[in-house]
Parts: sequence; C-alpha cells; structure tokens
Amino acid sequence: MSYLIQGGKGERRLFMGNEAIARGALEAGISVAAGYPGTPSSEIIENLAKASKARNVYVEWSVNEKVALEVAAAASFAGQRALCVMKQNGVNVASDFLLHLAGSGTRGGLVLVPCDDPGALSSVNEGESRHFARMIEIPLLEPGNFQEAKEMIQYAFTLSEELRTLVMVRSVTRLSHASGVVTLGDLPDLQAQTRAFFKHDGFILDPMEGAVISGPVEYKHALQQERIKKAAELFEESPFNTYTGPPDPELLVITSSACNLYSLEAVRLLDAERRVGVLKMGTTWPLPARLVERHLRMADKILIVEEVLPFLEESVKILAAERAGAIGPKTFFGKREGTLPATGEMNPDRVVEGMAKALDVSYTAMPPAYAQKALEAAASGAPERDLTFCPGCPHRASFWTIHNVLKLDHRQGFVCGDIGCYSLAMRPTGFNTLSTLHSMGSGTGVASGFGMLTRFGMDQPVLAVSGDSTFFHAVLPALANAIHHRSNITLIVLDNSGTAMTGFQPHPGLSVDAAGEPVQALDIPRICKAMGANVRECDPFDLPGTQAVLLELIEARNGVNVLILKQLCALSPQKKGKKMFHMRIDENACRGDACGCNRLCTRVFKCPGLIWDPEKGVSRIDDVICAGCGVCASLCPAGAIRKEEVV
Repeated sequence: MSYLIQGGKGERRLFMGNEAIARGALEAGISVAAGYPGTPSSEIIENLAKASKARNVYVEWSVNEKVALEVAAAASFAGQRALCVMKQNGVNVASDFLLHLAGSGTRGGLVLVPCDDPGALSSVNEGESRHFARMIEIPLLEPGNFQEAKEMIQYAFTLSEELRTLVMVRSVTRLSHASGVVTLGDLPDLQAQTRAFFKHDGFILDPMEGAVISGPVEYKHALQQERIKKAAELFEESPFNTYTGPPDPELLVITSSACNLYSLEAVRLLDAERRVGVLKMGTTWPLPARLVERHLRMADKILIVEEVLPFLEESVKILAAERAGAIGPKTFFGKREGTLPATGEMNPDRVVEGMAKALDVSYTAMPPAYAQKALEAAASGAPERDLTFCPGCPHRASFWTIHNVLKLDHRQGFVCGDIGCYSLAMRPTGFNTLSTLHSMGSGTGVASGFGMLTRFGMDQPVLAVSGDSTFFHAVLPALANAIHHRSNITLIVLDNSGTAMTGFQPHPGLSVDAAGEPVQALDIPRICKAMGANVRECDPFDLPGTQAVLLELIEARNGVNVLILKQLCALSPQKKGKKMFHMRIDENACRGDACGCNRLCTRVFKCPGLIWDPEKGVSRIDDVICAGCGVCASLCPAGAIRKEEVV
C-alpha cells in the first residue's frame, strides 16, 4: 500500500510539497489525474499512480500537457473531480485549450497545478504560470507551506465546483521539493463515488446539461467575468490570507508562496517584529480588494516579495491607485523600482536586504571576513566539475559520432537541439554539438525551416535531435511539416526507452502506463516510415557502423531522413547495475602523454568511468562507476582499453 494513503485524520506525516498536493487531491476525492513529466512537478502524478488502484483513481502520463488537460477536462464534463499537473513550461503547451476551457466552464471540480521553477534549477527558463490565470480569468491560489499545499487543493476543488470554472494552484520548486510536517484529513469513502455521465443534450446555454463550448463568446466571456467577481468576494474571507505582526507596522510586507517563509525569517533576522507586518496572500488572483485595502491602510511603506516577476506587485499597485482616496499616499518597494531582483529565486538574504532598505537600516547578510573564509574553504575542496552525461550514457556515444561526422563532412553542418538529458550536448560533455536549443519539439521545427533554405544557397547539413518521449510530445507535428514540404534534414531520435530526465516515466512508445499496467506501445520507426521519411536504425554504441550510416544520410539531399539510435539508458531499471562488459586498461599498451592522443579517453571523451592516474602516467577504469558499455574500447588509438564480456 502506498504510504500516501496510510494514516487517518489528525495523524502527522513528513511530506514533500508534491506529496502533500497528491494527498490533498486524494482527500478531495478525485477520479482522474493526468500530467506530463517535468521537474519540479513529476512526483505528484507518480505518487497518485502508486495509490491509484487502492483509491480507484485513473492516473495517466499523457503525451503532452495539452492532452493532459483535455483528459482531465473530460472527467470534469462528466461530473467527476480531476487534477492536471505540469511544470511551468507545460502551461504554454496547454494554453490553446486552456483559453477555450475558461470560456466553456467546467462541471466536476477541475484543478490545474503548475509547478514553477524560479531560478531555472531544472529548466531552460524561469517562465511564470501566474500570468495565464489573469489572462484567461481563472482563480489563482498559492500555498505558502506544506499544510496549505494539501488543504488548498481541497479548497480549490470546492471553489471550482461553486464557480464552475478551472482553478489554478501554483507551486514552486522550494515548496514542491522541500519537506514539512502535514496533518492528514480523512480519505473519502470509495462507495460514495458517483457515476460518470456526460449530459450534452440540454439547452445550449445550460452550463450543466447543454453542449460544453466556449460560445456564444461574448455571453460566455461575461459569465467568466462574473465568476471572477464572485471569486474575489469569496477570497475576502479565505483562511489562506493571513496577517502576522503589529496592528500599526512601519512597513507592510505583502507576499505569497514560499516567499512568505523568507519574509518571516527576514523579520526575525532584523529583530523587526514590532516594526514589520507580513500579509501572506494565498489567493493572489483575483485579489480580495477590501482585505488588501484594509491592510494597506496600516502602513505608509509597502514591500512586495514574490517570485519571479512583479505579478502580485502590479495587482496591488493597481488596487492602490484605484483606491488612493481611501488609503492615501504610499511608498512601494519591490521589483519594479529595483529593491528586489526580478530574476531568479528569492531567499532570506535577498529579502532581508530589501527589507533593510525599506526600513532604512543597515544589514550585512554575510560579513566580508566570513565570505572570504567561505571562498577559501570551497577552494580547498574538490575542484568544480562540469555537468556531464552519466557513465555508460548512450547520448555520449551518439554525440561523439554526430560531432565527428560533421567534422568529416567539411560543410559546417550543425545540430538543432531539444529538451532532455541530451540538452547537455550544448556543453563539453556532448562536445558542444548543439547550435540551437529552445522548447520541446523546436529542434525539429527549427531544422525544418533551415532545411528549406537550400533555394537561397544554403548547403550546410541540417540535423535535429530528439528523445523518444519528446518525439511523441511535440516532434510529430514538426516532422510532418518537414516531410510535407520536403525539407532537407536528418532527424536523429535518441531512443533510450523512457523519459529518463525526469525519472523514467512511461510514454506512448512503451508498453506500460503510469500505474504499471500493460498498454499498446507505438513504434517510432514505423510511425516515421508511415509519414514518408527514409528511416534507418543503429546502436549508438556501434561507433563505426553509426558513423557510416550518418555520413550516408547527410550526404543525401532527398528530403527527410530519420536515424533512430536505440540503446537503453544506463540508469534504467532494466539496465542499472548490469554491465555488458568488464573494462580494463592494458598498462603496457597505454602510452600516456607519449601517445600523442592528448589523453583522448579522459580529456576529450571524458566518460566519468575513465580516470587519469598521475602516478603511473596512464589511464585507468573506475570500476565503481563504470557501466561497462564498451564504447571507450573503440576510441583508444593504441588499443589499450580492453573489454571482456560479462557472463
């Protein structure tokens, strides 16, 4: 039994923020949960999948975020409660359907949980999801601690059903991936689950029994705006908006999400409990106007602390301007005038510096002497290492071949990159092979555009790379475009049989679903052939064979070629700890620096399983981390790296 469903009302558990969100969804009685893997959100669906059988919940990893929201919406239309989960980038993917969904309205409770990544700790940008809530006019909630992460999900479902609209609950990395104590509530009786039924033959304007559409547009838009007005009224009494501090503070801090914890710590660090009040907003869109006005009257100076852009700050300032006659003149501190940065994560040091400026006091978060000692201590430890592919990663072998083929071709060919572990090929571990890197699927889309430039004299080989999960998520439309317009490109699908970057979640190319149940697998080579591409398949560990095939493909100027490089991820459950070969260095054959190869194995190929032994002046194998893939044996010009089959 999943530990997520162990324990009853009043019991306390140590939960990650994502686990608290998942528990809240189960306590709310969801029937369906759908999402697409993406850090920092992945653990929500993973934990729900583990509890799915015991709690009779349908859980799926969808092909992408738009489809995930559509699956969840279908459950809502049939009167069921549904949860949709994604990282911040995924809201962009889902935004087309999201805009129409806000217009059509919902029936059963429908909650969208985007997990934003301030500071881009595991993303290629730190884009925000909050602005979508304001743009499409749906309520936005932001939990400020782990208990709220659970309780706010339940509140969001109730709110969704009262307003008949989607509700967004935004988390951030430091909430999703940190842990705290959570007091449990009751899980609902499974016997009380209602039958799913979609009513669709009523009057077209009946939101509960008519067709679910976003038209007539002006009429439905007016309904949505009425829902937002009602949400603002309900938020006036929300228990998630709390004030901590004196009745007449010198400075009022307005904050939300994890920044509430940073703000409270900053107050303590400045010993300013009698000077500073903190208004924590759990309902950040629409703002409860009377509540905010009441607190704005308390102080003349206002500091707004949030991540990342001044979303809350702008809303508060608009409200202050509209009610200037009632609240009087105020001095605002925040991101727009530069007190706090509008990039990266907040932390207690950043907040305390901003608070000190607003209070006109001096504070040094880290004295210079301490900072110098910290630098000295760091310098005396292990040297900083660059990000790298894992030992035995097939991507290292793939990009070794791609890099060498482009050099051998002499036409200055290039590779359009995509999102996944293989994004590291922008760095030395992938031999700096990627020349573009944007969003999921954009590698093939951008390559499709480059491939049409032959009419303008462009003769450079154009390559794109994609992982197997990304192929299903976003590459298919771009590939169809390239094939349809006969763009001259070579797409290389790096198929390692899983969504490896986020934890091996299944995708449509695999024969299991999120709950481990057998499902129909889709075959990438057959799909590409059916679309009209010329398809070849290779094992990336076969360096000479892969190189020969890739050279052949980029020399052909006959439209779209697809090369599928299939090899299991070294960390996959099927392969982890199971070596194909036992690797060893023949020290008599290794010539060290006298070889003239510039230590090709350790300086250039740089698999972490290969180490330079300065005492002996030769390379050696680190048996602890070597995955036994055998690729390095193909590289040594002296033939000093030997491989023996493991029996």
